[in-house]
Amino acid sequence: MNEISGQPFLSLANNLRSGEISIDEYLEELESNFQKTEPSIHSFVPEENRFQRIRQDAQGLVSKYPQPLSRPPLFGLPIGIKDIFRVDGFDTRAGSELPANTFEGAEARSVSILKSAGALIMGKTITTEFAYFGPGPTRNPHNLEHTPGGSSSGSAAAVAARLCPIATGTQTIGSIVRPASFCGVVGYKPSYDRITRSGVIPLAPSLDHVGVFGNDVASVELAASVLCRDWQLAVTEMKPVLGVPEGEYLERATPEGRMHFENTCQKLESNGYLIRRVREFNDFDAIVERHRMILAAEAAQVHAQWFAEYGYLYHKTMVDLIETGRDISVGELAESLNGRLDLRRQMTEEMDRYGVDLWICPSAPGPAPRGLASTGDPVMNLPWTHCGLPAVNLPVDQPMDSLPMGLQIVGRWYEDEALLEWSVQLEMSLGREA
Repeated sequence: MNEISGQPFLSLANNLRSGEISIDEYLEELESNFQKTEPSIHSFVPEENRFQRIRQDAQGLVSKYPQPLSRPPLFGLPIGIKDIFRVDGFDTRAGSELPANTFEGAEARSVSILKSAGALIMGKTITTEFAYFGPGPTRNPHNLEHTPGGSSSGSAAAVAARLCPIATGTQTIGSIVRPASFCGVVGYKPSYDRITRSGVIPLAPSLDHVGVFGNDVASVELAASVLCRDWQLAVTEMKPVLGVPEGEYLERATPEGRMHFENTCQKLESNGYLIRRVREFNDFDAIVERHRMILAAEAAQVHAQWFAEYGYLYHKTMVDLIETGRDISVGELAESLNGRLDLRRQMTEEMDRYGVDLWICPSAPGPAPRGLASTGDPVMNLPWTHCGLPAVNLPVDQPMDSLPMGLQIVGRWYEDEALLEWSVQLEMSLGREA
């Protein structure tokens, strides 16, 4: 592991702010790693003179903040930006073949916030087409024959390969938590709309979430404190009561995924955590159908004009989604949207009824599938995205010859601060080193 980029995130961030590590020194190491690693995993959209640009940006940052005590929290940290976020000076293609000028507009508000906090833009990361299922070229750094997941493929892979310490992502079904699990990194999907979606190419606005990836919980927690509206420090010294949603939902995990999850539960119980098993999602098929209806109907609305002009350039999976969405009535969509709110209330009431602080479950049905034609099944993430509750993928260490798998941790509505603080505690309990 590289000497600088392999440091725990908070040490790296503090050392860059204090000047103990110079940005030039850090970028030199990153460039060397990038040249060795990126050609095999394809996590970033290609860019000429990438590091020349980044060094120029870094010089401007040091000139702006010459005194360490004045430096903002993300000073000098290069961040990968999923290529559905508009960034000044970069084309936005959304993983598609459409002309870049199709998506021109104001810079994503989240990107501007990250820049104001001192972040450097490492570049655009690869996304599946329009953040749906049309895969890109990105490979899983743990095994190049396996998918990194999607749609935030490049962001998860880039963080896993230590090409950048933080990267942005979005989740409309399972596009943060699933690739984080497959790539062995932390992924954070906030409560719905806790991070602004302004300037991000939508897929289904009622379901889209903006989130982040990092190699430990501390990295996503710091990014969240910058990006989330009305962030408040949480004090969570007590151990949370953990709820397991038994039933049809949990049965969607593969035997390997279920065994990994049960082993993780046993380890948590041996470390003093109380786990309560509650039968949930008895209407799981209906939840899935409702989510897919919202996704298809809103995608058809978002893409109506673009598809009319450039439909021949769309991947078949996206064509099928749009054509399905055209046939969904206004009434059907309204009913599905109401069902999303009903599920959020139901899950909150269940947490109150059983005294559950966090839900835990698999982050994906199992490890990353072989091949790049599919990005894997997001079914384990779907109900939590549907109701908008905040979720984290916490990697759980695997034997050296195995692909990563993660634990999905779900918190209460708009209590993201507590979720992340408890996730730090759980990370320590599970003995994982970033």
